[in-house]
Amino acid sequence: MIAEIRPSAARGSVIAPPSKSAAHRLLICAALSGGVSTVRGIAPSQDMLATMDCLRALGARIDCDDEMAVVTGAHLPGTLSGAVLPCRESGSSLRFLIPLALLHDRHFTFTGSRRLFARPLSVYEGLCRAQGLLWQLGSDSLTVCGPLTTGTFTIPGDISSQFISGLLFVLPLLDSDSVIRLLPPVESRPYIDMTLQALSLFGVTAGFEDEVTIRIPGSQQYMPRDVAVEGDWSNAAFFDALNTLGGDVQLSGLQADSLQGDRVYPRYFAALRDGSPTLDLSDCPDLGPVCMALAAALHGAVFTGTQRLQLKESDRVAAMAEELAKFGVRACLGADTVTIPPSSLQVPTQPLLGHNDHRIVMALAVLSTRTGGVIRGAEAVAKSLPDFFPRLQHLGIEVETYGMDQ
Repeated sequence: MIAEIRPSAARGSVIAPPSKSAAHRLLICAALSGGVSTVRGIAPSQDMLATMDCLRALGARIDCDDEMAVVTGAHLPGTLSGAVLPCRESGSSLRFLIPLALLHDRHFTFTGSRRLFARPLSVYEGLCRAQGLLWQLGSDSLTVCGPLTTGTFTIPGDISSQFISGLLFVLPLLDSDSVIRLLPPVESRPYIDMTLQALSLFGVTAGFEDEVTIRIPGSQQYMPRDVAVEGDWSNAAFFDALNTLGGDVQLSGLQADSLQGDRVYPRYFAALRDGSPTLDLSDCPDLGPVCMALAAALHGAVFTGTQRLQLKESDRVAAMAEELAKFGVRACLGADTVTIPPSSLQVPTQPLLGHNDHRIVMALAVLSTRTGGVIRGAEAVAKSLPDFFPRLQHLGIEVETYGMDQ
């Protein structure tokens, strides 16, 4: 899909979409519960559909209608060996659910895009090798077989927190206690806290003993619950960014006390508006593209903790540098830093590319409201926010979408 955006200012109100991060966690907890749960506020993004399809393949029943999912839990995995779990391009689905597939002595195959399986999975691979479990990784699939056993799991703290969350979902179900030890530095701690909060909502106990040690009692049971998904600070950031560029957007539906790591964005946006700050993205890598776009439009900035951005749906560091150059902005890339110099935005004369990455597309769309621009591969927004462009139109941004890229 191609999105053509003309220079325009945003005016109006928008409700924050449901949090994808929270929804993944609540759906998984509901599927592990021995009864019927209701999860309210499920947006039909590609990542959400992937998690629901995978949970169904593992034996849960999920009926979803009008943004509400009714989940009948099961003793997962409850299906015969050989089930296929279609992850599409969802790294969250894959990393959260591999431990669930390892609960019993059954073969399960995860499928998805080549880019998905090129992203790091070393934590689980090492765990399976150490416990003598099956691990067969192909270019677009992964086959595993348990059963996972309890113990002490040592995990680098500067790798994706999704590995830690995946283990946290299943270790309470095993027959004895387990410990997760994190090797410092610990990044994305807010997302570990979100998982612990979701477990608690469903009656499961686990928690930090100190800054690097999580203790998980065994032989626990998830209890069915009626829960609601909170608003998404990650996707809300793109609409609030329009305010930083001079718009007047009233944003609602966000919890001020949320544990989401991207809750820091108002402070980051204010720093970008007021000067040329140095901002650490270690705990909020998903803010990288939109913050880089704002830095290009405003006074420049230095971003640290950017190494993990290279391992997302795209290499977001290289992708943003390539696209910002079309606006006349030359980013300087380091091993774990990105410097955006103060610049004068130019109207891009070449099509902007989405790099098959929803957050790249949305960041480029925000920046294009200043200069105008044509974005190819704009359909990538369906991964997390299928109605992103209609929401922009509702706010008065002049957007036209058409066709499919050849």
